[in-house]
Amino acid sequence: RDFCLSRGLGDVYKRQYQRRVRGGSRTINMSTTEDSSGTQQQQEKKISFTKRDYLRKIEKQAQEKWSKLKSFEKDAPSTPSPKYLLTFPYPYMNGRLHLGHTFTLSRAEFAAGYERLKGKNVLFPFGFHCTGMPIKACADKIKKEIKIYGNPPKFPEKPKEEEKPAEPQTNQKDPTKFASKKSKATSKTGPPKFQWEIMEELGISASEIPNFSEAEYWLKYFPPKAIDDMKALGLKVDWRRSFVTTDVNPYYDAFVIWQFEKLKELNKLEFKKRYTIYSPSD
Repeated sequence: RDFCLSRGLGDVYKRQYQRRVRGGSRTINMSTTEDSSGTQQQQEKKISFTKRDYLRKIEKQAQEKWSKLKSFEKDAPSTPSPKYLLTFPYPYMNGRLHLGHTFTLSRAEFAAGYERLKGKNVLFPFGFHCTGMPIKACADKIKKEIKIYGNPPKFPEKPKEEEKPAEPQTNQKDPTKFASKKSKATSKTGPPKFQWEIMEELGISASEIPNFSEAEYWLKYFPPKAIDDMKALGLKVDWRRSFVTTDVNPYYDAFVIWQFEKLKELNKLEFKKRYTIYSPSD
């Protein structure tokens, strides 16, 4: 971005801002100006992070206190009392949590805190979704890439994308509103990536990536990372009650079996043929 700062010193010339960190503050060269004599003057603004660092210090102290007091671990009360149970849709564990999870989690987090302030016994368990084909498919991709390209793999060079010239703007639009000409699906497309490269982008070392060729390793790696991230966020979860899906967890597996048996007893299940997508290599 370019910043421009004008204080009546004549013509203002934009200059890309430069940052250099100095201890707890940051100096930003905001602009270069030229006065009537032709002398250039550099205007700087110092930004201090003292307040931010102080707030983060309080945040860490509060989280350590919650952990020591086990503030969010809730057992069944011995006497009837107001209670509040909330859950969050299980995030899928084929990668790290992202900002979208945080946005939705904040709603559950605020609700938990509000109900606690009202004196209710709040229980917030947390599950991690590991069922289905995505994890297995990713594991198989890594296994296949190692078999074809070696370990660590040497991938073929990808063709460079041609840059398209920018289209001239014909209609003047409201600058405060943004409208993309691409659909969401189109904007996400690009040159195909190997699964190994995706794992590297997640910060996983080349020595550890081969472990992900086994689907079970994903279940051991990503859920603990997600718990660490949510603890840093200060989520009011009883982590004794966290779990993963699939038959790796016999308790959750028994719960799913019970559900289907119950639905079958109620004649809510029926078997029919349907079209499906499958891979001949499987």
